[in-house]
Amino acid sequence: MPDQPMDRVNALQPHAAIQLADVVKTRPQFSPVTPRWITKFLEFRPVETGIYRINRVLENTPLGELCGKDSPMENEIPQGYIEYEEKPREVTLKGLSTILNVDTRVQDLYSHPYNQTEEQIALAIESLKERQESRLINDPEYGLLPSAAPKMRINTISGPPTPDDLDELLSLVWKEPSFFLAHPRAIAAFGRECTKCGVPPVTKEIHGGTFILWRGVPILPTDKLFVDGEENQNPRGSGKTSIMLVRTGENKRGAIGLYQAGVPNDMARGMSLRFRGINDHGVASYLLTVYCAAAILADDAVAVLENVDVGSY
Repeated sequence: MPDQPMDRVNALQPHAAIQLADVVKTRPQFSPVTPRWITKFLEFRPVETGIYRINRVLENTPLGELCGKDSPMENEIPQGYIEYEEKPREVTLKGLSTILNVDTRVQDLYSHPYNQTEEQIALAIESLKERQESRLINDPEYGLLPSAAPKMRINTISGPPTPDDLDELLSLVWKEPSFFLAHPRAIAAFGRECTKCGVPPVTKEIHGGTFILWRGVPILPTDKLFVDGEENQNPRGSGKTSIMLVRTGENKRGAIGLYQAGVPNDMARGMSLRFRGINDHGVASYLLTVYCAAAILADDAVAVLENVDVGSY
């Protein structure tokens, strides 16, 4: 037999053999999905009627007089009462919805090894949860960022987020602060400033994640605290964002998340899945809805560091 050319081997070639091979397939990889740490650290409260009323005490209540402070008579019993707000704020849950369509022929023919309908629903749920996290932070009616009190907002000292800036936030939310919230670029900028000052922050594993701590308070990353108000921005460009410090918990008079309890076909916290039927073209339709809101029970539960420069190197 004559010698075969070096580029021609007398054997079955890979491009043909692969037609008989099983290909290992992954589930759909959805890159926009984030860890959504705020939904893991923020305390949530179920609501049965879609409305959460925040009853506050008036700040000018004379507690010193009620408790007998500087009483002229040692045996005199002070009199008074605690005044409530007459028109308390009510937070109404909002619904975030999406309609998912699945071709039943695709479901019938191409559901091995992964069920097409289940994968589509799982991806839709992840997408809706991403929108929910953004609303908890940014919604103009109930979001933690726009709802922070004016007296709880400060500017950076020089632009980049420094240890002194975060200490100023801690001086505002000093009653059992729970976590900082910052864009990953803001966390990186804070790390650079700590390195300049020679005080690198420590890290700790909490809830399955590793976080930078400052004064023992974890700094949670989220891309929902936008840079220059944009969701997707140049990763090395200049820009301004905000850093938040939050105390969470109803018993601590902190910030809490709200969700509707007992929704039909509950898929997750406050999220329902409803089958809408199959049309004449064989397309099955599903309605996904999540009901959510947030509430700040006391003004000193949330502080915001504004005009944080993330592009200084």
